[in-house]
Amino acid sequence: QSMADMADKAQAKAIAAAAGLPCIPGFNEPGASLDALMQAAERIAYPVMIKALAGGGGRGMRLVTSAADFASQLNSAQSEARNAFNDERVMLEKAILNPRHVEIQVLGDRYGHAIHLGERDCTVQRRHQKILEEAPSPAVSEDIRARMGEAALKLVKATGYVGAGTVEFLLDERGEFYFIEMNTRLQVEHGVTELITGIDLVQWQLRIAAGEPLTLMQSDVKFNGHAIQGRLCAEDPAKDFMPQTGPVLDWSVPQGNHVRVDHALSPGAEVSPWYDSMLAKVMVHAPSRQQACMALADALS
Repeated sequence: QSMADMADKAQAKAIAAAAGLPCIPGFNEPGASLDALMQAAERIAYPVMIKALAGGGGRGMRLVTSAADFASQLNSAQSEARNAFNDERVMLEKAILNPRHVEIQVLGDRYGHAIHLGERDCTVQRRHQKILEEAPSPAVSEDIRARMGEAALKLVKATGYVGAGTVEFLLDERGEFYFIEMNTRLQVEHGVTELITGIDLVQWQLRIAAGEPLTLMQSDVKFNGHAIQGRLCAEDPAKDFMPQTGPVLDWSVPQGNHVRVDHALSPGAEVSPWYDSMLAKVMVHAPSRQQACMALADALS
């Protein structure tokens, strides 16, 4: 039930607001007419975000900066949502300009115990698809981490969530944050959290699913150094990074004591159009953010 509740963005936002999480002003009325949506956008004040209610992965999402563009952007968002999710319903939200995309990793068991494992910063994106993810966030202080972690755990409690999950926020330039959504699963970028905490999230997800209690306490979560992940995608930079298909001609895994590569690639494998364009995750761990940046550049080259 908690997965179903969080899958619908409007339902998730209502539950989060009731639990005391800060939410972005918006409008949600499934089946609202174009006129009603445009009136709501005027009340919220441009710029606004159009978001598919059943959305995920950035699909069915459009930024609208003026009333003149609203109808065409709405049509585009609904068309994409219909193709991706067989559901064209949308909601509106006030657009937070120049935000950082920061998410909190959580673990909860079926006995009511839950902890968070700090944040990941996923601000660097293309077409609302994450490209670089790092932990900890360079924009998050200990105070923001504590408040954001507390908010994430309120949502875990409110939904009775069990397992590994991620609560996502937008962080503005003033240090205020707003709930976006909860992903009721492990995320692509979970590896950077594993690298800085030394905690195996996959193992804990399986142990919790098997009925074991979560024996980790919040005080057990320690952060060591800095980790960054680059998503390696089958894309053509010369054609606006559009996804590409074809055979894998050559592939060598970056080596190093502090390099981790999650992949299923081999020379001769076929990149088909039927899956996401991400082929591998290249992660590095270093004592500082600058060292991690240099290590990632080395690994990618």
